[in-house]
This record gives sequence, structure tokens and C-alpha cells, in this order.
Amino acid sequence: MPTKKINAKNTGTVRQRPDGRWEARATVGGKRRSFYGDKQSDVVKAMRAALKASDDGTYFEPTRFTVGEWLDTWLKEYAEPSLKTLSLSTYESRIRTHIKPALGKLKLSELNATHIQTLYNNLTRQEGLSPKTVKNVHGILHKAISQAVKLRYIPYNPADACELPRMEKREVSPLTEADITAMLAQISEGEPLRDMFTVTLFTGMRRGEVCGLSWDAVNFKDGTITVRQQLQREQKKGGQHYIATTKNDQIRIITPAPYVMNILHEVYKRQIQERYNAGTAWHNPWNLVFTDPLGNFIIPQTASKRFKALCASIGRPDAHFHDMRHTYAVVSLQEGDDVKTVQQNLGHATASFTLDVYGHVSEKMKQESARRMENFITKIKA
Repeated sequence: MPTKKINAKNTGTVRQRPDGRWEARATVGGKRRSFYGDKQSDVVKAMRAALKASDDGTYFEPTRFTVGEWLDTWLKEYAEPSLKTLSLSTYESRIRTHIKPALGKLKLSELNATHIQTLYNNLTRQEGLSPKTVKNVHGILHKAISQAVKLRYIPYNPADACELPRMEKREVSPLTEADITAMLAQISEGEPLRDMFTVTLFTGMRRGEVCGLSWDAVNFKDGTITVRQQLQREQKKGGQHYIATTKNDQIRIITPAPYVMNILHEVYKRQIQERYNAGTAWHNPWNLVFTDPLGNFIIPQTASKRFKALCASIGRPDAHFHDMRHTYAVVSLQEGDDVKTVQQNLGHATASFTLDVYGHVSEKMKQESARRMENFITKIKA
């Protein structure tokens, strides 16, 4: 098909290419630019918008980056210097597994909200990912694109216009008083991790925190535990375990019940004997509290599996290691601890977050509230 040139009101040149598509050409930002489309009206519109933006000083140079190339650059130059090892591994995994296969080959300048929305929908409908996981994918992609906007590679962030799947609030499933009694009775029968489980249950520490608890964080004189680190594993095949800061980089000091400190004292005495028995085979470079008889750390996933099996034996196969943290929080509130104290013991960023998670009122708490109100009414009527 012969080419056809049309003058677009002295703003540039428009022609129909041999392949049938339309091309508009104009000098924008000091350079000759081409705009392509299936319709003449579309390319004229795009060209005039670029010319106007150039006159207004708001024109953005279309980048040559593909989305995948930009994500690689963003990870290395912007994300890596500021992220913890675990977070960086998670970002890399989400990008490699979910984002690049769907969007990686698109030009960054061509990426639009529909492309991204389709990704989120497919992650939910086809891959069956939870709303929380999709939200995490969105957070990573949104950060990467926002940096591109700051660098003026693209004019706006198309992820802003996307709708995320509705988050279903997961009800916490704490152990009941009967469950706790049964669990303590069961672990007294020789469970190797009984002390770890008991300390976790009555302090609310996270799995990584209790696995990474070191002796220099245990103050027997003051009866306190300083929570400042956790044991983590690199999120890759063959990844190594390492000591990291806590989830929110916050250091907190908790004062557990004397019962807990007595358990830790017994663990300390037993570990001294184990170290003596192991001799040169002893290996505990991080000076951890909970180890095997040779001083090796307890793998967090192993702790979870053993706890899962323990709970199945007492009729709670649905329980998870993290439910001990929930149990500590609920029991603390039921027994009269104020929300601020519970928040600080758990290491939550704010008391409002603690209320959001544990704000449901148990029957016991309702009954106690009714009893206090009854006492007040009786007093004022006397």
C-alpha cells in the first residue's frame, strides 16, 4: 500500500504506512518523535497531546525500558540498599514468580492499569493466591513504578487505578484454657522442645524471636528478656539461616512471669551440662538459648512441625505455632492487662493495631464487665 501523507494543521506529519498502520511524526522536546496506531485520529490525538505537553513543560520522554528491565534496575539500585535480607528475598521472589511472567516484556511507557488489573485478577482467580499475597505483590510493583515516576520515566503510576481483592479478616484461634492444660501435660512426657513451647506460650514471642533468643538477652537478676533479634532463613533454594533484627526493627523488654524465668534458669543449667558432654563437638556461635544437645540452633520450620504434631495429639490439629502468640495476647487481656502493656509486650507498632487484632471481647471479659458494672450500681444505690 502506498504511503499517504497528511498535514495535521502544521503540527506535524501523518502518514499511513505500507502495513496499514498510521504514523504521526513531530518535533517534541527537541527531537523528532513518532506515534503509531491503527487509526489516523488516534495518532493525531497522541501527537497533539505530546506537543501540548512539550509546550507546557510536562512532556515525558518515552523510556526504552521494559517492565522487567526496570524491575531489575529498581531492585538493585533502589530496593536492595534499604531492605533487610529477608524482605529483599521476598521482593525478588514475587517479581520473578508473579510480576515478570505477566508484565515483564511490556514497555514501561506502555504499561497501563488494565495490564496490572488483569495480573491481580489472574493471581486471585487462576493461581488462587490470597488477597493478602496479592496486596503484597501490588505493594512491590507500586513502589517500583513510583520510583520510575519520580525519575520522570513515566508521567503517572497506573497501579493507582487498580482495585485489590477484598481482605477477609482472619479470626485468631487462640488455645483455650483446656487446650493449654492438655498441652502442658503432653509436653511433660518428654517433648524435646517443651521449654521452647512453654516460653513462647507465656511470652508471646514470635517463632523467629524465640529461636533466635540469646543468653545475653536474658537478665535473671531483673527478671527480664530483651527481644532484639530473630533467626531467619534466606528465601532461596539452599538458603542459609542467619540472625536478623526483629520484624519492626524494634527492641523491646518484656517481664515474664517468674515461672518463665525459672524455666530459662533450668535450660541454662542443662545447657552447661550438654556443652560439657559435647566437648569439641559443641557449636553455638550465636550463644542461643534453645539448642539441640550439640549446641545447634533449632530450625524454625522444625519447631512448627513439632508443635503442629503436639496440637494434633490434644485435639487441636488446626493450631499453628503463631497461635501461641495469639493465646498469650488473649489471656493477657482476659486477665486484666491494659492494651498498651499487651502492645508493648508483643512488639506491635501501635495499640490500635493490637485492638484491631484482639478487639473481640470474649465471654469471660463480658461477664467481668457486667460484674464490675453491677458492683458500681450497687454502690451508688446504697
